[in-house]
Amino acid sequence: MIVLSSENCSSQYQLHHTSQPLDGNCLLILIILGKILLNILTLGMRRKNTCQTFMEYFCISLAFMDLLLLVNISIISYFRDFVLLDIRFTKYHICLFTQIISFIYGFLHYPVFLIAWIDYYLNFSKTSLPLKCRKLLYFFTVILIWILVFAYVLGDPGIYQNMKAQYVYPYQCPFYVSIQSYWLSLSMVMILFMAFLTSWSEVITLVQAIRITSYMNETVLYFPFSSHSSCTVNSKKTLLPKLIVCFLGTWLPFVLLQIMILLFKVQIPAYIEMNIPWLYFVNSFLIATVFWCKCHKFNLRDIALPVDPFVNWKCCFTALAIHDPEQIEKPTSIITC
Repeated sequence: MIVLSSENCSSQYQLHHTSQPLDGNCLLILIILGKILLNILTLGMRRKNTCQTFMEYFCISLAFMDLLLLVNISIISYFRDFVLLDIRFTKYHICLFTQIISFIYGFLHYPVFLIAWIDYYLNFSKTSLPLKCRKLLYFFTVILIWILVFAYVLGDPGIYQNMKAQYVYPYQCPFYVSIQSYWLSLSMVMILFMAFLTSWSEVITLVQAIRITSYMNETVLYFPFSSHSSCTVNSKKTLLPKLIVCFLGTWLPFVLLQIMILLFKVQIPAYIEMNIPWLYFVNSFLIATVFWCKCHKFNLRDIALPVDPFVNWKCCFTALAIHDPEQIEKPTSIITC
């Protein structure tokens, strides 16, 4: 397939790589179907009762948009040439709809990242609204984002000209590759590398001291601390290796995948690259980052951390001398991953 990539903020785009014949619509349908199955699997594996954040609402809306795209191109692919509401639909509309979705998905990374960060910052600052108000706010914010990005994509002259490229090459369908996802991925990988480089010895020591047990029907990791540890985290250097271990304990395969994509400069169409596993990866990264930045204000026995669908960031402290945490009525040194 042909993929498009923006080089700067002037809405200029270029064609890359090979072309995908329009006769390969079945392959496109299978790709989107596979993405939908991945969405369903990821949503099914998440922790329950996590629909209290902006990111959760956006993930659900993304799954709905993928399903809508699949239904549309499947109908067009089946009937091939038909008229609906005085509009003639042909197999070329499959390419057109997928192009539009690719541009929309490609421009969503920065807004979603920024709004999710603000959401967690307010939650950690205990300045958030009541739950019902937050749910309404998340719902309308998600709808507004989709509408604004959709309007931007349809109104940008540069994007319009590139979508007309299929008429120059009637058997080719160019797809957009998001530069936003590239820079987000590169930034997160670099931050993780610098964090690990800063505290690599503490991370190794911590990993060597890990004990695995079961607590309240969950698999937990507990780490050694002094028996007089405070419940208030006032040292970012102390907390950083624990956050790294918890984050990589869940997302290490995904981090390695991002490194490979960056090293080999793999061009992935935006309609594939914007997916729910990627959003949950970003979600965990944002929670860990905000938690580390504001850790000096937390009392970990009292604070209710945002619920991460895949990583539990609830940290408490206990003594290293206790080697059997199952015998403790209320252990205070657990990081659940």
